Amino acid sequence: MTDTTTEEDKDPDIELFVKAGSDGESIGNCPFSQRLFMILWLKGVVFNVTTVDLKRKPADLHNLAPGTHPPFLTYEGEVHTDVNKIEEYLEEKLVPPKYPRLAAKNHKSNTAGNDIFAKFSAYVKNITPEHHKALEKALNKALAKLDEYLLRPLPEEHDAEGSTRKYLDGNELTLADCNLLPKLHVVKVVAKKYRNYEIPSDFRGIQRYLDNAYHRDEFTNTCAADVEIELAYKDVAKRLGK
Repeated sequence: MTDTTTEEDKDPDIELFVKAGSDGESIGNCPFSQRLFMILWLKGVVFNVTTVDLKRKPADLHNLAPGTHPPFLTYEGEVHTDVNKIEEYLEEKLVPPKYPRLAAKNHKSNTAGNDIFAKFSAYVKNITPEHHKALEKALNKALAKLDEYLLRPLPEEHDAEGSTRKYLDGNELTLADCNLLPKLHVVKVVAKKYRNYEIPSDFRGIQRYLDNAYHRDEFTNTCAADVEIELAYKDVAKRLGK
C-alpha cells in the first residue's frame, strides 16, 4: 500500500518538556507547563510530552536548553523557551483549516482574573495573623472581579440579561482559559489545604466556570495530582503564627 500522506497533511514534530512530579516521572505542579499542554491538546496536533526531573536534569536536556527550566518546547527541532512567545508561535503556525484558532475574540477575556494569583500568593505565604483577614479580603475582591466578568454578557450575547457562557470568552476554551484555569486550580487546591479556604459558593460565575472546566479532558488530564500541588507549596505556605 502506498503512503498518500503529503507533507501538508503531516503534523509538525513537536515535543513539550514539562516539570516532573516528586516521583521524577508524573506531571509536576507548574501552571505554565499545563498552559502549553492545554494549548497543544486543544489544537488537536500530535505531540510528545517529556517530564523533566529538576533534581537530576539529564545531560542531553541540559544541552538542548542550557539554563532553562521547563516548560520549553521543540518545534521541528527548534527550541522555544518563552511561554508567551510559544503561545504566539503555536497560534501563528497551527492555523485553520487543519487546526482551530484559540485566541479570544474579546480582549478583556485575556486579562480577566489576572491579579488573582498574586493575591493568592500573598495570602498563602503570609505568616502574620494580623494580616490574614486583609489578605483574604484582597483575594476575595480579585475573585469577585472575575466572577462579575463571567456573569456579565459578552458583546455577542447582546440579548442576554446575564451571561450563560461556559468559559471566559464563550462556550469554547481559548488561550485565555489555558492561562487562567491552571492558576485557578492551584488557588483552589492550595488555599483549601493550607488555609482551609474555599472559593465562596456565591461566586456563581466562577463555580460554573470551574464546573465546566472539570468536565473537559484537555484541562483535567493536564492537571498535576492534588498531592503534587500541595507538596509544591509545603515550604511556601507556612503556618500562621500564634
